[in-house]
Amino acid sequence: MTIGQDRALIERFLEMLAAEAGAAANTIAAYRSDLSLASATLDGGLSTAGAVQLQALAEDWRALARSTVARKSAALRRFYAFLADEGHRADDPGKALPRPGTARPLPKVLSHADVDRLFAVIAERCAVERPSPGDLRLAALVELLYGSGLRATELVGLPRNAIHPDRPYLILRGKGGRERLVPISDRARAAVAAWRTHVAAATAWLFPSGRSHLSRVRLYQLVKVLAADAGIPPDRVSPHVLRHAFATHLLAGGADLRALQSMLGHADIATTEIYTHVDASRLVELVNTRHPLADTGRVDAGARRP
Repeated sequence: MTIGQDRALIERFLEMLAAEAGAAANTIAAYRSDLSLASATLDGGLSTAGAVQLQALAEDWRALARSTVARKSAALRRFYAFLADEGHRADDPGKALPRPGTARPLPKVLSHADVDRLFAVIAERCAVERPSPGDLRLAALVELLYGSGLRATELVGLPRNAIHPDRPYLILRGKGGRERLVPISDRARAAVAAWRTHVAAATAWLFPSGRSHLSRVRLYQLVKVLAADAGIPPDRVSPHVLRHAFATHLLAGGADLRALQSMLGHADIATTEIYTHVDASRLVELVNTRHPLADTGRVDAGARRP
């Protein structure tokens, strides 16, 4: 399927909405925009996309307003229903999309043990005398997802020389064209250096694929396979979940919320608060060690006041 073929089916669908459903011009324009953007994101594969591709597409919607997610989901659901009714598809994959009008679920959480299991699989594969290029690429991808909190889109689109062996950070232009400083761990730089030896010097991308770079959908699939190999249910792990683990584990380790907001590239700190969780024991520890009264000893709730 090509973008041109997608475009033709989208136009047929919009014609049906206007003629049979009497949709308003604003609705038609919004649906055209949502469907065209989804088609471009899926490299012209919107009309043939399956559940995995649509779940990966929905990952990109997590930071959007609830009303926007509802509209996008509704547009795609109606589009797939149309394709099924018209015989262009034998199935309707719309059930893989978020349901319009429902609250977005809290982000999934990976424990330190879960992350250790993922990296144990990677370490075992890379410990052989000649690791395969695919395993070296996977090591670099996962190190950057969990070690730097990159978005999937930002990760797959990195230029070949974006990460320098002697520089522990990179300047990244993320959503809305905002620039931010992203820390790169020693482990991640070492993993990238090992992988880059397999990337042609003339290549524009750090993670090339065909004439462009690795797609978000392919990254999503690679992470799912890794999760299964590590004995973790694949539905619990995705590129966004690894980004979220980066945030939650940093916060639990004492990171400042504002610093975390900067590293994640969130325009609003409320978004950072939504995507980070601190367990109850951590909160209790903070009160007992950081509160101004911590040095005066615990107050006995039953003590008599003077």
